[in-house]
Amino acid sequence: METFFVLNRYLHIAAGFTGFFIAPVALAVRKGGRVHRRWGLVFFWAMVVAGTTAIVGSQHIHSTFLLLTAVFSLYMAGFGYRSIFLKSLAWDARVAPFDWAVAGLGLLVFLATIAYAVVARNIPVGVFGALGAFTALRQLRGYANAGHWTKSQWLLNHISGFLASYIAAVSAFSVTSLHFIRFPWNFLWPTILGVPLIMWWHARVRGQRVALAAQAGSPPE
Repeated sequence: METFFVLNRYLHIAAGFTGFFIAPVALAVRKGGRVHRRWGLVFFWAMVVAGTTAIVGSQHIHSTFLLLTAVFSLYMAGFGYRSIFLKSLAWDARVAPFDWAVAGLGLLVFLATIAYAVVARNIPVGVFGALGAFTALRQLRGYANAGHWTKSQWLLNHISGFLASYIAAVSAFSVTSLHFIRFPWNFLWPTILGVPLIMWWHARVRGQRVALAAQAGSPPE
């Protein structure tokens, strides 16, 4: 059994480092192009493997923080990836039961995470629980408004999900490995740096949408 956990740890490290280095590449290349799609898919699966192995490893080292951060990272990676297939919700009000179920289950899990964080007085877990609950709630509200999305809403969700997954993975690495950074900065600094980046990308997408609408002589959607 010990050999299994050692191999799991090495697989987790390999997948984590792959994701760390691939994410900037996917962000740097032209969006929507073949290279972006290829490296984005590599990043997604790297996060899936890193998150899954983190859940397994957390049982071995008895780390609740690692467990719940892995769940958050997996959920956000799935949210970002699934958004690619939900472009039709801009004009189609039909939401698959699978999407409703995932968002609903995610909300319950993250609310339970918040409750645990309050009882255990675990600030890092509470932060990720709150962010996860907020995301799941936004998903449910978005599904309720299906058919009335802007054409770029899927892209905003895609950006938010993948970058949030990346932030969570870096935070877990920082807390478990960068011991020279003091609490609470060891888990906060990726969020402090990452959230403005998400906001910048959102502003850029919305700005492009407004510019295109102005060129077409119609109000932005």
